[in-house]
Amino acid sequence: MQYENIEFSLNDGIARVTLNRPDKLNSFNVAMHNELAHALGVIEAQGARVLILTGNGRGFCAGQDLSEGQMSRANEVDLGQTIDKYYAPLVRRLHALPMPVVVGVNGVAAGAGANLALAGDIVIAKQSASFIQPFCRLGLLPDTGGTYVLPRLVGRARAMGLSLLGDKLSAQQAEQWGLIWECVSDDAFQVRLDELARHFAAAATKGLAYTKRALNESLSNTLDEQLDLERDLMRELGASQDYAEGVSAFLEKRPAVFKGN
Repeated sequence: MQYENIEFSLNDGIARVTLNRPDKLNSFNVAMHNELAHALGVIEAQGARVLILTGNGRGFCAGQDLSEGQMSRANEVDLGQTIDKYYAPLVRRLHALPMPVVVGVNGVAAGAGANLALAGDIVIAKQSASFIQPFCRLGLLPDTGGTYVLPRLVGRARAMGLSLLGDKLSAQQAEQWGLIWECVSDDAFQVRLDELARHFAAAATKGLAYTKRALNESLSNTLDEQLDLERDLMRELGASQDYAEGVSAFLEKRPAVFKGN
């Protein structure tokens, strides 16, 4: 597939997807959704060990491109269908990817773009970046998993404030609130993103994938269900090549060389 609205590469276990509509602050149109879905299919099929997701230009993603087609005609658009066809499958795929998803928020992340970023496993942001939930200004609610993830990350009071007021949240404040993992200086942003890419590409991928799964499922599990899940996943991981290598490396006092399985 020829990519025009995203940039995509997969090398040395590192998959990189860069949203590439900088003149539109990387807002989503149908073509970008389709290209991103195709790239995720390649990542799933070819076994990357980490996905790095970021944007080109001064924005990460401004959400839905409201100038596209029916989006500008409120009496004709079916937003439920748009979510069902594009945004919900995207969030589900990112959550299900058996590898860390590292999101680099290089600029403003607004609406669906903000919640796309929050669907990542490790989220870092430039100090100059910001997060906005502007749905209230359009008579809508935070979609793309926003109503799910916001209260879980920052609590009910802050989730309500962000969603009902639509105020801009700085990257620094987002880090302090626990909305993202790390706020870094603009100059250090790309270096930090590349550092994380290399780290996860050499890590014990299956263990990280199962950790991700267990943490995601814990949000709806009882304690007994979670303890059973930990038992089952640990049983599988205990038979993995990476675990054997990790133990050998520990006993031999050397760096582990993980293969991701």
